[in-house]
Amino acid sequence: MAGSDERAVRTRARLTALLTDVSTGVLTAAGGRVAGVYLRSRTPGLLRLAVLTGLPGPLFRSWWRLHVGRPFPVADAYRLGVQVVLPNATETMRRYPQFAAGLPFPFGSVHVPVPGATAPLGVLTVLHPAVTDTVDDLLDRELLGRLAEGLGTELLGLADGDEDAIVWDGEPLCVRPPASRPARVAVGRFSWDPATSVVRADDRLHALLGLRPGEFAGTMTALADAVAPADAHRILAALRDTAAGKPPSAPLSLRARDGTPRLLDLWPADADRADRAGTAVHGVVFDPGTAVSADGAADLLPEGVFCLDRLGLIVYANPAAARLTGRARERLLGQALWEALPWLTGPPYDDHLRGALLSPEPVRFHARRPADDRDEPGEGDWLAVSVHPGTDLLTCVLVPASRVDAASGPAPAAEAPEDSVAGARSMTPLYRPIALAIALTDAVTARQVSAVVMQELLPAFGGRRLAIYLLQDRHLYLAWETGFPQGFLAPFEGIGLDAHVPGVETLTTGRPLFFENMRQIAAAYPGIALDAREGSRAFLPLIASGRPVGSCILGFDRERAFSTEERTVLTALAGLIAHAMERARRYDDEAALARGLQQALLPRRLSTHPRVETVGRYLPGTQGMDVGGDWYDVVEAGDGLALVIGDVQGHGVQAAATMGQLRSAVRAFALGDRPPDEVLSGTNHLLIDLDPGQFASCCYVRLDPATGRARVARAGHPPPLLRCPDGRTRLLDISGGVVLGVDPHARYPVTELRLEPDAILALYTDGLVERPGADIDDGIASLRLALAQAGVGTGLGGGRSLSGVADRLTATARRATDRPDDVALLLAARRPPPAPGR
Repeated sequence: MAGSDERAVRTRARLTALLTDVSTGVLTAAGGRVAGVYLRSRTPGLLRLAVLTGLPGPLFRSWWRLHVGRPFPVADAYRLGVQVVLPNATETMRRYPQFAAGLPFPFGSVHVPVPGATAPLGVLTVLHPAVTDTVDDLLDRELLGRLAEGLGTELLGLADGDEDAIVWDGEPLCVRPPASRPARVAVGRFSWDPATSVVRADDRLHALLGLRPGEFAGTMTALADAVAPADAHRILAALRDTAAGKPPSAPLSLRARDGTPRLLDLWPADADRADRAGTAVHGVVFDPGTAVSADGAADLLPEGVFCLDRLGLIVYANPAAARLTGRARERLLGQALWEALPWLTGPPYDDHLRGALLSPEPVRFHARRPADDRDEPGEGDWLAVSVHPGTDLLTCVLVPASRVDAASGPAPAAEAPEDSVAGARSMTPLYRPIALAIALTDAVTARQVSAVVMQELLPAFGGRRLAIYLLQDRHLYLAWETGFPQGFLAPFEGIGLDAHVPGVETLTTGRPLFFENMRQIAAAYPGIALDAREGSRAFLPLIASGRPVGSCILGFDRERAFSTEERTVLTALAGLIAHAMERARRYDDEAALARGLQQALLPRRLSTHPRVETVGRYLPGTQGMDVGGDWYDVVEAGDGLALVIGDVQGHGVQAAATMGQLRSAVRAFALGDRPPDEVLSGTNHLLIDLDPGQFASCCYVRLDPATGRARVARAGHPPPLLRCPDGRTRLLDISGGVVLGVDPHARYPVTELRLEPDAILALYTDGLVERPGADIDDGIASLRLALAQAGVGTGLGGGRSLSGVADRLTATARRATDRPDDVALLLAARRPPPAPGR
């Protein structure tokens, strides 16, 4: 076991090093500003941010985890296995409005799946300044693809090829990006021999002093004059003292001829002989460059100036910044901003800092320093803050609000929340209501609304439990739960509005209830069952336009206070959820009506013939109103059969009603054994006369079971597929006319063909062959191949039945969680004639 633990530690260390190297290497090679890697977690369907280079992790906590089903670019790159390229904020808002609402700043991004052996292992994400012309200007996408492939190979090697072992469940590694402008070489070495007075300098010292090797006399006097002529006497004295065994205790601070600072460090060449006179001396000359001069100049400014690196650490602060913030410089330097100046973080300041980190434009705002948050007396409480982004640093300038120009306007008034915990940071960004509202627009059922709340609301507040109850006949019924102990909520199912429990009272009073610990709940509701001993709870009323809808319960594992701002935001979110639930309930009612109507209109059984076997399948869509206008039918037509399939435009009750009217019309024409072209022409005129504002496609086949002669006409519908008895499968070349309900003069030509015994004729709607972003011809080709493979062994000789073939052809669509359109399929096969003598 100890060996296993040791191996796990080593593997984790190698993974950490790999992710760090890849993320920093991406920025160096591809020229991005920020890089990150998402990996799969042990929670199904959840990606976690494993490494973030170039941004402070705490400011981007809301993006540490992403569900693969959510409309985010990272999720799409992972789920679809394709690069997602967003050149600027406009394109981001157009394609991913929820993502743009969370980060409404001008930047571009590229999201590249990290390939594994059979499925993506994660996503490589790179942020870059926005471009306006072409996505090719954003980043080298081919290079990013190669880097992602290399990362996938390294990860698989690290896990010995086991994809399931490549997971990340911790917090992300926050890595400082490589400097955009590496410091120039500014260190030179020399040695001095007191016995010969010869100075030997390396090439870097020659370069630092601006001397060619032949221009340096090689004496201690020449060295002192070249390093710092004004301080030559100090250098000579220090050299002699070091040779005598008394080196300086600290480097000498000197000034070059042009006034720039230099440091000189000296030590005896032989430490064992340091106490003896005449020991050779080694030395280093260090030129810190212009940074020290710039810092010295900034130290003299009356405005407060401090700098942050891209991980949020304060790397410089001038005396004025210390005075205005009320913090000693030593308590600022090297500290994270949110630890050194907690009053400058949290909403809305976090959004300002995110904007400065992600966009090139300066950010300006006002901030109020609490009166008791200072180490020493300071100036006014209100400060005007401007943040100037740079490639490696953010430069922040502080000015007392009283000194802001009049054109800037007065500082906004603000008061600290009365019930907020001192120094505590709010956990809810102010944009959360916007992001949730956008996410809720895509949710149409009560389950979808509940899923959005679980995925968006719980992570934002750090919650672990969620329960949503909906009101029906003055009783509350559970619509969704997650995180509660199994069976705990069962006693509350169907609870009446007269019960003395918080989930009911929050709805009947219309007031949200917040409990900072479980003891408060027990005190307010004696005898109530509790699901945990520790934690906190929020009970929110779901009320839409004054109408009670239900209640929402949020649970937290630890005790916590709810600030005024958080209570306000949660109450607003409850209103959004209530309206979404109200809309979803109307949708569910309409969907139930449409499903009932459609089930009533679809044939309960198909007309039969001893020489023909037919099978039909129907699957509703999963997006929007999930009931459409697809239908199929088999009708007795004289001594033959009519095979019909059609698709009414749109979804919902109207589409289902129109489908029913068309089905009745086609059946009436078919029962009269009208030719296929007359059937479609008559149905076309009927649909135009009804004027439902919809059109429909249709394919009509008149089959003679005895001879196999089939006459086919189609109106804007995909052509049938035919699988011959020998297994050859082809798309039939059937002439067609326009869809029904458009042109009263439309003509529908008839094509004849022969259906051999054991051959399979397949009629289908476009929902079975269409996929978003793919050509319908590719979908038809895939269906043709599936029919060729699935039709093996049909017929009376045993093997797969026609029903089994239909199940095989619809298996992929049936398993799909994202089915944008409904699906109809009708198969027909002629049975061989009976053997003689039977």
